[in-house]
Amino acid sequence: MPFSSFGLHPDLLRGVKELGFTRPTPIQTDAIPPAIEGRDVLACAMTGSGKTAAFILPILQRLMARPRGRTRALVITPTRELAAQIEQHLSELAVHTPLSGAAIYGGVGMGPQEHALRSGVDVIIATPGRLLDHFKHDYARLDALEVLVLDEADRMLDMGFLPDIKKVLKHLPAKRQTMLFSATMPAPILELARELQRHPATINLERKSAPAVGITQAVYPVREALKSTLFLELIRRGDLKDVIVFTRTKHRANRLAEVLEKGGVSVARIHGNRSQTQRTQALDGFKSGKFQVLVATDIVARGIDVEELSHVVNFDVPNVPDDYIHRVGRTARADATGDAFTFVSPEEEGDLRSIERAVGRTLPRITVSGFNYEQAPGERFEVPIGERIAAIRARRAEERKRAKEKAERRAAREAGQGQSPKEPTPQAREHRPRAHPARPHAPPAQPKSPRVDRAPRDHARAEGAPRHDSQRTASRPAATPAAGARDRVRGAWSPARATEAHGRPRSPEAPRGGRAAPAGPGERARHGSSSVTQGSAPGQSGRQRRRRGRGRGPGSGNGRPPNA
Repeated sequence: MPFSSFGLHPDLLRGVKELGFTRPTPIQTDAIPPAIEGRDVLACAMTGSGKTAAFILPILQRLMARPRGRTRALVITPTRELAAQIEQHLSELAVHTPLSGAAIYGGVGMGPQEHALRSGVDVIIATPGRLLDHFKHDYARLDALEVLVLDEADRMLDMGFLPDIKKVLKHLPAKRQTMLFSATMPAPILELARELQRHPATINLERKSAPAVGITQAVYPVREALKSTLFLELIRRGDLKDVIVFTRTKHRANRLAEVLEKGGVSVARIHGNRSQTQRTQALDGFKSGKFQVLVATDIVARGIDVEELSHVVNFDVPNVPDDYIHRVGRTARADATGDAFTFVSPEEEGDLRSIERAVGRTLPRITVSGFNYEQAPGERFEVPIGERIAAIRARRAEERKRAKEKAERRAAREAGQGQSPKEPTPQAREHRPRAHPARPHAPPAQPKSPRVDRAPRDHARAEGAPRHDSQRTASRPAATPAAGARDRVRGAWSPARATEAHGRPRSPEAPRGGRAAPAGPGERARHGSSSVTQGSAPGQSGRQRRRRGRGRGPGSGNGRPPNA
C-alpha cells in the first residue's frame, strides 16, 4: 500500500519520496486515514514504528487548505530532544509546502519562541513547562487551534507532566481534534483519553509491549566493579561500533564518560544536568559520527531517532521493563536491525527476570573469551551514596570547625589578652610602620631692610631716565640664611644648583639669588656699552635679561629654572 493511497497532497508526497519512504508502516497504515478524516485517534505504538509521520502527515494535509498566520496545530512532547526531532521531521516532510513549524522548550532563550507565537507559525511542538511559561503572556494565544497531539503520553505521565498538561488544556479551544500516541496504555492514560477525546479511533490498544523484531538481544554477566573495564574491552576489540550506552544515574553517566575518555574513546554525554546547548551538541556530534559513544540517561530513551545505530548497551539494568523496551528501541528502527546488550551484575538479576517475563523469553548469556573476570578493578567506579553523604557531612563539619576557630582567634586578637580592643596589641605594634624623622624647620626669615635708593629710583622714573641693571641689583638686599635653607630643600631648584649644573663659575661676591654682581667700569669697557651679566647669553637684549632675572631673589615664590 503506497502513500499515494492516502490522498495526500502532491507536495507532501514529494517530501515523503525524498526521505526514502516507500511504503507506510503498520501504525501509519492504521492511523493516517482516520486522522485525515478529522477523527480523534488513540494509538499504542512501539518505539521506532514511524508514529511521528503518522500524525505529522495528517496535520500537514489538513493545513494545506487553511489560511496562514495562525497556529492551528500543537504537539506536546516530554523532552526537549524529542521536540527538536519532531520539528526537524516536520520541516523535511513540508519542504515543498509553505507550512512552517517551531519547537518550544526550555534551556534556550524565549525570544525566538515568542516571535514564532506572535507570527503564528502553523505547527508548534512544545514541552509542557516552557509552553506554560509563554501562556503567562498575552501574545501566546492559541484561539485558532484545530489539532492537538500528545506524543509519548506514558512518558509524560512517568515524568509527572500530567498536571501541567491539564493546565495547558485550559488555554486551548474545546472544539478540536485530539490524537494521543503512547508506547504503553496504563490506566491514567486511558482516563486522560476519555476526558480529552470523543469516540476515538483506537489502534493496537491490546498490543503487548515488546522490542522490535530486528533487535538481537543478549546479556553479559559481570561484576559491578568490572562493568566499565568490560565495556572498554568490547570497544577495543571492535565488537561495539557506534553505541548509545544507558546508565541509571547522572553521576554514573559522568563517571563512565571519564573512564572512556581516559581510554582514548571519543565520547559525549547527555543527561538532565547538562545545558541545552551541551545536549544538542552531544546528540548532533553523535549523529554526525564525531563521537563513537553517547553516554545517556533515560532522557534519550524516548523517540530519539539515530539512523543506522548498530548497538545499544544497558550499562545498568533498568528497574522497569518498559524502560528496557524504550532503550533498546533506539536501534533497529524502521524495520532495520541492531544489537542490544545488557550488563548484569549479581545484584541486578531480579530486575533482569522481570524484563525477561515482559519480553516473553529468556535472554542469552554471553561470556567474553580472554577477559579476566577475576581481576581486581583499578579504581572504584562509583562511591556508594552512603559514603558520599558521609563525606559531605564530614566536609561541612570541618568547615564549621574552621569557622569557629577563626572566630575564636579574632576574639582573642581583639581582646589582646586583657587590653582594650582599641589599643593595639604588641604584635600590631611590631608591624606598625615607622614614621620618618621630621625635617628641621628653617629659621624664620629676617625682615627685609629698608630700601635706600627709593627716592633716586622714583626720581629717575619721573624724569624718564633709563633703569640700569646695576641700580636694580644694588637696590636688592642680600640673601638671608632662611631663604637659603628654603632653596636647599631636597629636589627643589635653586639658582646655585642651576649654575653648578651648567658649569658656570660662581664668585664669592655673587649674591645667593644667582645674579652676577654689577659689572665695573673695566668690565663694561671690555664688552662695549652693553652690560652682560654673568649667566646670560651674549647677544640678548636688555628686556630678555630683565625677564630672566625677575622673581629669582630670595623669598620670591617663583622657583622655576631659566628655561622653564
